[in-house]
Amino acid sequence: MEAIDIEPWLFRVEPLEGESFSHFLGRFRRANKLTPTGLGKMAGLGGAIARWEKFRFNPPPSRQQLEALAFVIGVKGDRLQEMLPPLGVGMKLEPVRLCGACYAQSPCHKIEWQFKTATGCDRHKLRLLSECPNCKARFKIPALWFEGACQRCFMTFAQMAEYQKLIV
Repeated sequence: MEAIDIEPWLFRVEPLEGESFSHFLGRFRRANKLTPTGLGKMAGLGGAIARWEKFRFNPPPSRQQLEALAFVIGVKGDRLQEMLPPLGVGMKLEPVRLCGACYAQSPCHKIEWQFKTATGCDRHKLRLLSECPNCKARFKIPALWFEGACQRCFMTFAQMAEYQKLIV
């Protein structure tokens, strides 16, 4: 009997409006039961996926890298580019920040929350959170957010909006 090469198939995952690259990569990997290394190998990108999930964009992904990833995941390279910080915009790698009110409306991490210039949410006029208001645990990288809640005490990100302070 002869072995047959079977092409792997993947579930499609559509990016959400304003979603960060880290959060999208995590959602895609979970839907397809892939590790960062596994996705990196499929796209011929080595360890780049794990680096990008941690907001390490220095150097930023090249057009060629984005197109290789786009081919594997079925999302256009231009759409992937939109999930990255614009050129010249400084990023905070840590702490990971969020607006609970935004998350309640659209359950994803927004790339704009990690901009160095961001201190609050422009939509809700609330300060961004960098830790759970209940147990004080720092937020994990968005690629690991699968329940929409603190990974220590399980308070939902939407509930956290009640603890956010207004921007003065």
